[in-house]
Amino acid sequence: MSLPWLVADIGGTNARFGLVTRPGGQPDAVAVLDVSQHLGLADAVAAYLADYAGGVRPGAACLAIAGPVDRDRYRLTNAGWSGSVEELGIPLTVLLNDFEALAISLPHLAGDDLVPLGGPPPTAGLTKAVLGPGTGLGVAGLVPVREGWQPVAGEGGHVAVPVVTELEMEIVRALRADGLPYVDAEHLLSGTGLPRLYRGLALARGVAPATITAAQITAAQITSSDDPLCVETVEVFLALLGGFAGGVALTLGARGGVYLGGGVLPRLVARIPGSAFRARFETTAPALSEYAAAIATSLIIAEQPALTGAAAWLAQRFPHVERV
Repeated sequence: MSLPWLVADIGGTNARFGLVTRPGGQPDAVAVLDVSQHLGLADAVAAYLADYAGGVRPGAACLAIAGPVDRDRYRLTNAGWSGSVEELGIPLTVLLNDFEALAISLPHLAGDDLVPLGGPPPTAGLTKAVLGPGTGLGVAGLVPVREGWQPVAGEGGHVAVPVVTELEMEIVRALRADGLPYVDAEHLLSGTGLPRLYRGLALARGVAPATITAAQITAAQITSSDDPLCVETVEVFLALLGGFAGGVALTLGARGGVYLGGGVLPRLVARIPGSAFRARFETTAPALSEYAAAIATSLIIAEQPALTGAAAWLAQRFPHVERV
């Protein structure tokens, strides 16, 4: 599969593209396209190649999709795109779930790419996990194998929300009474979930809920003089996220570290150290608190980690390719 390679991270809001022009290289010519401005994946790929990549024809592609993939077929969970990658006309196209690609990037992240969130330093060579609230809530694992690393994708964001406190239970009860019969983790732990969590908290507190966006909630939490309901929403959000992350760590045996990505948490990074996130992570299963306490938690702040992961996946599969 000749270079250049096309790599992409296709989310419900943005489609990020890049080109790998040398073996083992990082993506170049990175551009972000608005999903809503394109009819589908083929249209977005054509626009990127024409407008940002000089009209080149890639020899291969690795596309990370925010939704389920099945061989050549994909479906965006939070947007209307679906179909087969055969329509792209690229000789070889590999589809990954977006969090699979994020998982593959983990061994390639270091230093300023990460912010420690508690626990010891990550342990090299052991199973890792990545999760994160963006438009939705993604989850994946990364397992060491002879050839390098094998990602493990799933739809873990749709398990039941891990409520513990009486307030959290009241929020879930309020949302069920408000017309949401099943409250999964993504319903609350995502960019779209933050306003729903705010509404559930307001209903539980007996307060008339305002119409508010995730951006307003994360901006208002900076000081206690701002909307106290926004402040409390963020506190509950981070506590629930810690419990959810702890559950993922135990499920996958992620002793090599749990990494958090997505677009929401970088806006909350200053609040995480003083929150219940790490305590809830370590006490998800009290009988295994020592096990969880030995697992590092880190926030990914690298700009385009899924593109790095997509490039690494192609490089792992085709280590001897040359540019033609």
